[in-house]
Amino acid sequence: MRRLIAALLLLGASAAFAGAQKYEPLSASVRAALSKAVSDSRPPISSFKTPMEAVDWLGAMSPRLEKRIPNRQYRIDLLRSVHYEATRAGLDPQLVLGLMQVESGFRKYAVSSAGARGYMQVMPFWVKVIGRPDDNLFDLRTSLRYGCTILRHYLDIEQGDLFRALGRYNGSLGKAEYPNMVRAAWQNQWRYDKPPSQLVQAGR
Repeated sequence: MRRLIAALLLLGASAAFAGAQKYEPLSASVRAALSKAVSDSRPPISSFKTPMEAVDWLGAMSPRLEKRIPNRQYRIDLLRSVHYEATRAGLDPQLVLGLMQVESGFRKYAVSSAGARGYMQVMPFWVKVIGRPDDNLFDLRTSLRYGCTILRHYLDIEQGDLFRALGRYNGSLGKAEYPNMVRAAWQNQWRYDKPPSQLVQAGR
């Protein structure tokens, strides 16, 4: 099983595993909270605690994404946006990168057979449920904002159970294949160990 997962990741076949979140009725309070989370404007601040933390993290992540996104400026913008939206939603940025790899293969205009769109393969019904009619799910920051908000929502529903939350995100709740793919990408492709300089700062 591990060899199969590794082979699929290396072949870039991960986009074939893009699924579809399933519509579930939401209470008015949950819908309002999700709508607020999606529509909040992005403040002009960095999600990194220090400039050095940004340099270290971007320096570690950028080379891993270079083959998929050759344009350095766009690649750095994508990584900064991933870090910001993941941190904002209380998610590990490397987990989000792993999910993007499996869901879309980092293809901006990816569309699944079920109609999920963009980097994070968000189903269009979410725009009507919690967003605005003109929201474009192929837009980088819109896709990340929706995707991270939805995954956070599923984690809250599942009381922090990542396996079940990922199953909900992919529309394959209860099946192990998709959560295992995301975890493999997260741990094998996007693992990040903080440099000694950051560990020293954190210990102060």
